[in-house]
Amino acid sequence: MSELTTKTLTELRDMLASGSISATEATQACLDRIAATEDRVGAFTSVQAEAALDYAKALDAEGPQTDKPLWGVPVSVKDILATKDAPTTCASKILENFTPFYDATAVARLRDAGAVIIGKTNMDEFAMGSSTENSAFGVTRNPWDTTRIPGGSSGGSAASVAAGQCFGSLGTDTGGSIRQPASFCGCVGLKPTYGRVSRYGCVAYASSLDQIGPLTRSVPDAALLLSAIAGYDERDSTSVDCPVPDYVAAANERQDLTGVRLGMPKEYWANGLAPEVEKGCRAAIKRAEELGAELVPVDLPHTKYGIASYYIIAMAEASSNLARFDGVRYGKRAQGAHDLIDMYTASRSEGFGDEVKRRIMLGTYVLSAGYYDAYYRKAAQVRRLVRQDYLDAFEKCDIICGPASPVTAWGLEEKTDDPLQMYLMDVYTISLNLAGLPGISLPVGLGEDTGMPVGLQLLGPAFAEDRLLAASGALMRGLDPLPAPKGLE
Repeated sequence: MSELTTKTLTELRDMLASGSISATEATQACLDRIAATEDRVGAFTSVQAEAALDYAKALDAEGPQTDKPLWGVPVSVKDILATKDAPTTCASKILENFTPFYDATAVARLRDAGAVIIGKTNMDEFAMGSSTENSAFGVTRNPWDTTRIPGGSSGGSAASVAAGQCFGSLGTDTGGSIRQPASFCGCVGLKPTYGRVSRYGCVAYASSLDQIGPLTRSVPDAALLLSAIAGYDERDSTSVDCPVPDYVAAANERQDLTGVRLGMPKEYWANGLAPEVEKGCRAAIKRAEELGAELVPVDLPHTKYGIASYYIIAMAEASSNLARFDGVRYGKRAQGAHDLIDMYTASRSEGFGDEVKRRIMLGTYVLSAGYYDAYYRKAAQVRRLVRQDYLDAFEKCDIICGPASPVTAWGLEEKTDDPLQMYLMDVYTISLNLAGLPGISLPVGLGEDTGMPVGLQLLGPAFAEDRLLAASGALMRGLDPLPAPKGLE
């Protein structure tokens, strides 16, 4: 890895602003890194090398602009966000050749901030998965160990950052799909409050759960990317019109954690947590205490119902959202069908992968007339109880902390034949999406058994991203940084 591609986004931004490096040089360094590693990582569904270089050269012709905080910084974007100059496939055959005519709001705001978008990252098809193995474009591998998964569904985004192929990336988080791959790949991954970042142009999986957020190498980097994409958007009916704090200042304001009450829910430290993950997370929490934090016991009693409620709600919404991909309005159209029903059936059968079909069928089932009250309505009621648990806990503490995942990254194909086991890997992340609250995953060490990154998760009240970034910044400055990934040497 070249010295330049090991820099943080913030470090690169300062170099670009000072003129010590050009946007073209930064972009070319990332493209060279992609060329050297992509055959082993598989982080991208497409790379827009020519367009990225052309844009970088245009930026250089204008010179650094102080009103563009991401001027010249190469970033990647999950292939679920609409991009007008590149395919948006959701890693699915059904959208294999689809190029939108517009940018998602988050993408447009990146461009407005001066970022250079170098490519679209691989993902589990339609964001349905926890390993980035459910992609029509092949699997993505973890840069720390290419025999292991990078997490999902934003695995390509996390891997592209960890591998030095870009300086930051946008992913989406429906049930942990930013935080879990960030944990597995040794990155910082931030899931904002529902409504903080516009979902306009994000292909919907579960509309009441999806949220766009950054994956980066440091907390200040995450703050910088979030600052660029956050804010009200009238084109998104779920976007919340409230002021956006100075996240960059927040990420750098604290030198310690004096006065911060860290909530410790016993439900996050129960059976099923790998010893190496528990040890790594508890060591980080001990360091937080040394920095002045106060540990406060809290209860989240409905956590055990979170997985069941989440998958009922998510699959029901997926069944509804994916109905539009029928070979007529969007997507691949099968050839040789004899009538309309045959064409619908063949197009969706050929276009969707197994996991997407499984979730559509389950979602359709729980929404059906005879089962709606027994499943979907009950899940919606439990969702309210889960949210209330968090509200009650935040009356006693400022931030809740716990593992981002019960395990470190597992081996390729290790869990592909057991979907239920795969679903259980999201046990610590999905409740936050049900509640619509913000969370961040921080790389706090390496597992002593596997040598793979361990992630600690900090959770906050609604629209308290600045609080999370302040605490996260202080904690990460108090911890030893992770070494560079060894899997690509």
